[in-house]
Amino acid sequence: MERRLAAILASDVVGYSKLMTENEEATLAQLKAHRANLFDPKITEHNGRIIKLMGDGTLVEFASVVDAVNCAIAIQSALAKSERTIRLRIGINLGDVIVEGEDIYGDGVNIAARLETLANPGGICVSGAVYEQVRDRVESLFEDMGDQVVKDIDRPVRVWRWPPVGALGSKSDGSEVATEPRNRPAIAVLPFANLGGDPDQEYFSDGLTEDIITALTYWRSFPVIARNSCFAFKNRVVDIKEVGRDLGARYLLEGSVRRHGSRIRITVQLIDGVSGQHVWAERYDRELDDIFEVQDDIVQRIAAHVAPELAKAELQRSRNKLPEDLDAWDLCLRAMPWIRQRTREGNAKARELFSRAIAIHPDYSDAYAGLAMSYQQDLLIGVAEDRKATATKVMEAARKAIECDESSSWAHHELSTAYQWLDRTDDALAEARISVDLNPNDAYALHALGNKSDLAGDPNGILLMERAQKLNPEDASRYTHLTFLARAYVNAGNYRAAEECARHAIRRQTEYAPAHFILAIALTGLKRFDEARSALARCDEISPGFVTSRQHWRPYVDPESNKRLKQGLSRIN
Repeated sequence: MERRLAAILASDVVGYSKLMTENEEATLAQLKAHRANLFDPKITEHNGRIIKLMGDGTLVEFASVVDAVNCAIAIQSALAKSERTIRLRIGINLGDVIVEGEDIYGDGVNIAARLETLANPGGICVSGAVYEQVRDRVESLFEDMGDQVVKDIDRPVRVWRWPPVGALGSKSDGSEVATEPRNRPAIAVLPFANLGGDPDQEYFSDGLTEDIITALTYWRSFPVIARNSCFAFKNRVVDIKEVGRDLGARYLLEGSVRRHGSRIRITVQLIDGVSGQHVWAERYDRELDDIFEVQDDIVQRIAAHVAPELAKAELQRSRNKLPEDLDAWDLCLRAMPWIRQRTREGNAKARELFSRAIAIHPDYSDAYAGLAMSYQQDLLIGVAEDRKATATKVMEAARKAIECDESSSWAHHELSTAYQWLDRTDDALAEARISVDLNPNDAYALHALGNKSDLAGDPNGILLMERAQKLNPEDASRYTHLTFLARAYVNAGNYRAAEECARHAIRRQTEYAPAHFILAIALTGLKRFDEARSALARCDEISPGFVTSRQHWRPYVDPESNKRLKQGLSRIN
């Protein structure tokens, strides 16, 4: 078996399937012209060897990692200035490969392919091994994305990207365009302080810090500063504002660990690196029965809280901006409060803002995911005039979001929901699992998997939803999640738990009609029929026609579950 060290470049065409669907002949002609006039000549110029062509994908081997990176930058720069509709994502890794004839195999190749999926359209992602070799040998700047968990690779991979967030590319007319929303804030996690003073506990505080950094990288909406940069400030008395400037981070997460006997106390604060003000803080007290279980639980809870709190702080910052200064990130932030109103008007306003974000950045995955969410909310609150047509819009927007960023948990969640509305249960569950795999710290995604599992007849659905409730009790969408959980309890015959969940949802959002509807069902199961009638009346008062729209409601795969869900209502109508 022959082995050798090689630089491997993997590329594919952005949105190839859609391009082929829209115009197969033109796309093939563009692809052939791209390879003949640009890609192949650049490979030859930089001493590369094309290993294989896979439809729209290409695998290339270089003896020099500098040649590989310079070649990739030359290709992407030329494409950015051309009139071609062909756009590429490129990943580059340096690793040991197995040679078999003209082909190569091994983790070195697999990682290059995974890096390609992390790249932005028109961008490049390289492994840490590549960056260390080229950092002083290429003129272009790279940005540290931190450790990334990639599919089928057991260990996290350090990833650097080109161009950095906010870097400018060129349109064919010579004007400049930002490759990503410029105002996306970065976050840095400073090493947690070991307040107990016991040197043997350093491993726990350091491990906690490292795990939080890794957990935060699952969120695709903001960059996370790499571990090495953050640990340069370990055991130093620092000024938060200066650290923020030094690391290029708008937000900093800091904390401390104090152990006393078998108990441990962990405090954490999210701080605005510009103003120095606290954004969010929490304290966790635990018994150390299993130190690794405690560490995993705390890390998950912190990661689940930080992203929503950061978004809320950024929304407040955005509100102080003039309309002409808003970029795609600001517009998406401003859309979310409208989405959470759960009204026809709110959804329409959110769609307007997401569409404006797309107009500014046509490859911004979160904007398409938000657009999908706005249509999905029309279905959820019962204001969609054509259920199938609206669900198709959810599916199309979600697929576009995935095309822009295949690693977006949010995008896969929205596609899962579209499939659920289109009665494609197996596809819905598959996408929901992908969403949770991509970000296991997102209570929203975890709850969605639980909900869809319950609808498919899996009793573990309730357990998943309960876990999501504990992961982030302050989730802004909690009232909808509580309503889904209440429905699941009804299906399980636990009417008291269903009533409690539905009432909790109503306390959080008094005007949410579905919660009143599920409350009525739970109350009929408890034979409290007058209260059930009042709940139905309140439901129709909030959303006229809602009760009638649920007349043929069949959310469960099992017909008996659907029958059990509504059998009590027939006794009070």
